[in-house]
Amino acid sequence: MATLSDVAKKANVSKMTVSRVLNHPEQVTDELKQLVYKAMEELSYVPNYAARALVNNRTQVIKLLILEEMDTVEPYYMNLLTGMSRELDKNHYSLQLVTRTSLNIGKCDGIIVTGMRESDYSFIEKLTIPVVLFGENLHGYDFVDVDNKKGAYVTTKHILDLGYKQLIFMGIDEDEPFGQLREAGYLDAISEDDLEGKIIRVKNSSRASEAKVSEFLSKNDGKFGFVCASDRIATGVIRAIQKTGKSVPEDYVVTGFDGVFLDRISSPKITTIKQPLMEMGEACARMLLKKINERNKNQGKHIFEPKLIIRESTILDT
Repeated sequence: MATLSDVAKKANVSKMTVSRVLNHPEQVTDELKQLVYKAMEELSYVPNYAARALVNNRTQVIKLLILEEMDTVEPYYMNLLTGMSRELDKNHYSLQLVTRTSLNIGKCDGIIVTGMRESDYSFIEKLTIPVVLFGENLHGYDFVDVDNKKGAYVTTKHILDLGYKQLIFMGIDEDEPFGQLREAGYLDAISEDDLEGKIIRVKNSSRASEAKVSEFLSKNDGKFGFVCASDRIATGVIRAIQKTGKSVPEDYVVTGFDGVFLDRISSPKITTIKQPLMEMGEACARMLLKKINERNKNQGKHIFEPKLIIRESTILDT
C-alpha cells in the first residue's frame, strides 16, 4: 500500500506539500495539486481520512438542521439533500440529518440550516461552529437562495404579456424574507403597467389555497391571472377553478414557484419558476466547507438565477 512518502517521491515534492494538498488545498497552487493528484492516482494512494480528521481536530461530519415540517416541503428536500451529499462526498464528509431536538447528539464541523423563521434566530445565534443558511435572511448569516423577487417578477410579467389585467397574488401567510421578496417582485411588475393587484395570503397548502380561491371566485367575475408563491398553492388554485366548471388556461391562468415535482404532476402542468435545488445544495456545502477551512470567516451570499418554465397552466398546447 502506497504511503504519503511514496506520493511525495513520485510527485517530486515534499511530504509537507502532499499533506497540504490533502488537508488545506486552498493553500496550494492548482499546478501543485494536479501534480500530487496525478501521483496519488498512479500509486492508487487512498488517504486515511479518519487519521486526517484526528490530526486536524475534525469530525468530517456536517449536519443539516431542518426547522420546518417535512411534510409541507417534500419532495423539495430530496433534491437539496442530493446536491449537498454529492458535494460533501467529494470532500470526504458525511451528511447527518438532524432536528432541533437531535442537533446536539454527536459532534460536527459545521451546520447547514434550512426552514429558518424569525423566531429561530435566538436559537441558532448560540451556535459557535460555522453555520450556513439555505434561504435568504436579514440577520447577516451566510446564505444560499434563488432570486425570489426576480422569480415572482418574471412570472407576473409572463401573465401580463398574455394580456391579463386582473392579477391575484397568492402569497404564503408567513412574515419571512422569501415570501416578502416574492410578493415584492409581483408588485414591481404590476406597478410598471400601472395596475393595482390583489394579494391573498394563505398557508402553504393546496387545501388552504383551494378554499380561499373557491370563496373568491364565488364572489368575483373576471378574467383573472393567479401568480402563486409556490407550486403547492398553485395546485389548490387550479382545483378551485376546475370545481367551478371553468378551465385552466382557457378561462384563467396560473403560475407557481419552485419547479420540483408538483408542477409536473398537476393537470394541467404548471408554469413555474424552477429552482436549481441540486446546484443550490452543492453551493451550500461548498460555502460551509470554505467557511470551516477559513476558520469561520464570513462568506456572504450566493443567489441563483430563477428560470421560468412555461407549461399548460398559462399556454395552450405547449
